[in-house]
Amino acid sequence: MADIETDVLIIGTGPAGSATAALLASYGVENMAINRYRWLANTPRAHITNQRTMEVLRDLGREVEAEGYLHASPQEIMGENVFCTAIAGEELGRLKTWGTHPTSKAEHLLSSPSEMNDLPQTFMEPLLFKTACARGTQARMSTEYVSHVQDAEGVTTTCRDRLTGKDFTVRSKYLVGADGGNSLVAQHLGLPFEGKMGVAGSMNILFKADLTRYVAHRPSVLYWVLQPGSNVGGIGMGLVRMIRPWNEWLINWGYDISQGVPDVDNAFAEGVARDLIGDPDIDIEITSVSTWTVNNCYATRTQKGRVFCMGDAIHRHPPSNGLGSNTSIQDGFNLAWKLAMVLKGQAGPGLLETYTEERAPVARQIVTRANQSIEEFGPIFGALGLLDSIDPVKMQENMDRRCEDGSAAESQRAALREAIAFKVYEFDAHGVEMNHRYKSAGIATDGQPEPAFTRNPELHFEQTTWPGARLPHAWLFGEGNRKASTLDLCGHGKFTLLTGIGGQAWVDAAETLSAELGLPLVAHVIGPRQTWQDHYGDWARAREVGDAGVVLVRPDHHVAWRSEGLAADPAGELRRVLKTILDL
Repeated sequence: MADIETDVLIIGTGPAGSATAALLASYGVENMAINRYRWLANTPRAHITNQRTMEVLRDLGREVEAEGYLHASPQEIMGENVFCTAIAGEELGRLKTWGTHPTSKAEHLLSSPSEMNDLPQTFMEPLLFKTACARGTQARMSTEYVSHVQDAEGVTTTCRDRLTGKDFTVRSKYLVGADGGNSLVAQHLGLPFEGKMGVAGSMNILFKADLTRYVAHRPSVLYWVLQPGSNVGGIGMGLVRMIRPWNEWLINWGYDISQGVPDVDNAFAEGVARDLIGDPDIDIEITSVSTWTVNNCYATRTQKGRVFCMGDAIHRHPPSNGLGSNTSIQDGFNLAWKLAMVLKGQAGPGLLETYTEERAPVARQIVTRANQSIEEFGPIFGALGLLDSIDPVKMQENMDRRCEDGSAAESQRAALREAIAFKVYEFDAHGVEMNHRYKSAGIATDGQPEPAFTRNPELHFEQTTWPGARLPHAWLFGEGNRKASTLDLCGHGKFTLLTGIGGQAWVDAAETLSAELGLPLVAHVIGPRQTWQDHYGDWARAREVGDAGVVLVRPDHHVAWRSEGLAADPAGELRRVLKTILDL
């Protein structure tokens, strides 16, 4: 007999684990989450928080989303991405990023009810964790995963209480490994990986210094410092990242991984900080230093039997593009509703196989994109003439030539402008963040072809109701001056049908099937004089079905199926689709 029993045991309480716990608890699923440390994140590792992640917080409750904004640095101060020789030194160029350019801002506003922001992990993680605990998650700190054994009925996991040194066992129906980039769960599970770990070395230097006079006029979360002759390794140049405006900062500084992990003391860290700031007299307080490796590795399968892995355990990559915690939280959003429905008998176990089908391609995409973004600093170095010599004096001379008269200098300036502008693929890749279109047994396309992207799919998000895509956002209006996104009508652990005038038979079918299958189904008729009205006409333009058609939306906001018009037998058609998707 196990010492403890629960439905789902979650290893790790980072963004992935805490989000999964919060979602499961919200769906009424008993779960337990353990953390090998005494508390949550003590450094603000992840920070860029995109719209899709904020939609997950919104699904957890408007109060959860609101608290996220409360602790975050808002989007309007995120985007003046600066390239310079020092914070107090010469500026080499600038790029509007993270949806702050007017054209990008318009796309953001049209795409989602939620706003991008900068929410450090030291704030995001406690928000998700306390939401989980408040809703029923059993949490144990200073408790580490040791091993697991699974059988046909469940998983027995051995854990160790790090305060007493005693082992105990937890019996669960499912196990989730959200235990980071060195995941023991993934290792014990034998998940297959592609790529390579430890391709470069870097360190984080956390410090406090009031840099208001150098940055407040060009607010950003990232200041890239390039100094000829500096050995920055890692991400290719020194990065000074804002944690709290404008007096808490984090430096990413590289080291030669072939020489081993360096010993870094406060004197070294302060020297690096002073060099990158460029003000020898400024007051600096070093608060912590840590080292890490740049990885280029992803799992091609994310589960075996009753055990699943997520977050950094399955996608291991540098912080480029700000994709880490976002993808981790969205892993949880994909898996949690599936676990809930299987545990409640509303779906068959085959539904769980769609987790790998849907999230492994995302893992591959973001790992590839993040590492490619590092390489895309090369043209900036080239434009400044820094690849032509390793002599610092010569490198500085090459940089200075861009300020001269003549055709060569003019070409150099043009090349630098183009190289900086190209970094939009790292700092404003809206499509990478939002364009996920799932292809799995959890989606019923009925042979409908996937619509082609009309613009660059990495840079631009294109909304569609094609099954597999995330439901388009459009503002709707209800009684009492209520305003809600189409996404607000969906989610919360339930399947939702959206139809129009002429689609009442779909609503009736939903009621019939909900009772027959024991499945929570919500249906909304959108149109004039209905509960929800489409005053702008944006939903009518985005839905890609007729008034009597229907869009079936999964609990994670992704379209499961759609019908252009009213079927001859709406209940029969809906039954067919649901049984196929849910493996019933």
